[in-house]
This record gives sequence, C-alpha cells and structure tokens, in this order.
Amino acid sequence: MIHPRNIVIAPVITEKSEGQVSGNNTYTFKVSINANKIEIKKAIEHIFSVKVLNVNTIRMIGKPKRLGKYSGKRPDWKKAIVTLRSGDKIADFEV
Repeated sequence: MIHPRNIVIAPVITEKSEGQVSGNNTYTFKVSINANKIEIKKAIEHIFSVKVLNVNTIRMIGKPKRLGKYSGKRPDWKKAIVTLRSGDKIADFEV
C-alpha cells in the first residue's frame, strides 16, 4: 500500500476552495496522479482523523509553455475535492 503522505501532496488554497470550505464543508487537495478515490479517502481519513463522505477527482492537464524557440508543457496533475461529515474540520485550512 502507498503511504498516505505520498497520496496527498498539498492543499489547494484558492478563493473558490476557501468558499467551499465555509459553505459546503469541502476541501481541495493536490493528489498523486495514480491514486484512486478509495485510496484518497483512506489517506485523508488517516492523516486528518476525519470522516470523508464523498471524493470527486479531476485530471488537470498541464498548460503548453514556450521559452524562445523551445516549447514544452507543465506536468499533468490530479485534484481531489473531498466532502467531510458535518462537524468535522481540517485545521490547516482555517484562517
């Protein structure tokens, strides 16, 4: 089994994700591109000691970039939107 810290890479903190925390009790994370919803759910529950109700995942495609005559693209990554049980909170997101 993959270690939970290798599945959950970092929180995604934007204006939209902060609004979802206060309104819907949902949190957004950058996760491993190979992780599935079940692994993400178990990792979040293990790391933060909360109860996860729902996990939605989105594959984010890297943008093409250029530097002079050289072209390339940013890496692809996966975003997970996690809904928690009412009453549960993740302290890292609280401002």
